[in-house]
Amino acid sequence: MTLPDVVVTSEMLWWSALVTALIDVGLVLFLARRVGPSRFRQLHWPVVLASGVFWMGYGLTLFATTWGSFYAWFLPDPANRSLARFLFELLLYPAVGLGLWWLAARLPGNPAVTFCLLGGLEALPEHLWGICRLGMLDKVPFLREASPLSVLAFAVPEYVLYWGSVLGMALPIEWIWQWYRHRRAKRETSEAG
Repeated sequence: MTLPDVVVTSEMLWWSALVTALIDVGLVLFLARRVGPSRFRQLHWPVVLASGVFWMGYGLTLFATTWGSFYAWFLPDPANRSLARFLFELLLYPAVGLGLWWLAARLPGNPAVTFCLLGGLEALPEHLWGICRLGMLDKVPFLREASPLSVLAFAVPEYVLYWGSVLGMALPIEWIWQWYRHRRAKRETSEAG
């Protein structure tokens, strides 16, 4: 069975949204316990780096595996098929990660939770653009039975999962960076003494 042979219905997307939201609850609770406000503020550049790594890896995987069965249906222009253009567009995600981090650090509540929820909301304009401007629900055969609302309902928890994963990736990046700085400072101290 290939992807175009599958028919994604609204009901499937609603159930997928529910299952993904349940996964999100576990991920967000984990991050909320591990990342308080002071630690979150330290994750400034690690979030930017993790955003770039995550979205570049995810985007390249999608480009390689689903171009013909998904994107080619609503981006048929050969200029849109360029890997260079695709990668350029993915470079926007570190800036989006920085913006989400900046907002989450300034809004009330646990910034890790806020970051993930804002990431979920980021899915709305992106998917609305795909639905309204690019006509993906009309052009992609396996999405023709899905309603716009069900696509958006799934997109929000999907992106909470993605941006929660980015924040989770930022934690070891920050730890490695701190370890490296500590080790370098220790070496400089021993060389000076």
